[in-house]
Amino acid sequence: MNTPNIAKEEIINAFNFRHATKEFDATKTISDDDMKFILEAAHLSPSSFGFEPWHFIVVQDKELRELLKPVAWGAPLKLDTASHFVLGLSMKAPMVKHDSEYIMHMMKDVKQLPEDVIEMYSKFYREFQERDFDLDTDKKLFDWSSKQTYIALGNMMTAAALTGIDSCPIEGFHQEKAEALLRNKFGVDTDKYGLSFMVAFGYRKADPEFGKSRRNFDDIITWK
Repeated sequence: MNTPNIAKEEIINAFNFRHATKEFDATKTISDDDMKFILEAAHLSPSSFGFEPWHFIVVQDKELRELLKPVAWGAPLKLDTASHFVLGLSMKAPMVKHDSEYIMHMMKDVKQLPEDVIEMYSKFYREFQERDFDLDTDKKLFDWSSKQTYIALGNMMTAAALTGIDSCPIEGFHQEKAEALLRNKFGVDTDKYGLSFMVAFGYRKADPEFGKSRRNFDDIITWK
């Protein structure tokens, strides 16, 4: 496999280009190839133990987008104007507990680990949950899954920015009401999956009014 050779300046330029786009140009549509590239960035994202506790729903149906508006106060303008709108789902406790069928499936069928490695991996994962991170409640397990899904979110937005595509991550939604909608209208098994975030992709209608503001670099980095 070839080593990536991307100029550092291009990457930093992409981070400076990216901003939380509040309104998109509704006349512009992301190509299928570009959207597949963005989603592939999620597909190839790392996750703790490599267990990929996520699923992504690309919502292009206008009626479904309308249904999302009442439960997502941060999304209506994006739902109207974004080329593509993605829901980031994270696995709940029944899926990611150390002894779940899904975890065994990942080790045995996806990773194709030999039995002795599965036994060792299972021991490490159980100790990680029960001792190291104290993941002893359903909420803690879902929060852990969400942390992994956010890695994919960051990678999708960076991949988009590298190709001149805008994005906006959205947490402005009522989780209980949104998950009820996902269960009733999107066919999501909400015993297994919860909603972590929404994210819109498209092309900005206008440049941001203000430049990017960040704390000083030295304020956030400590070398020891």
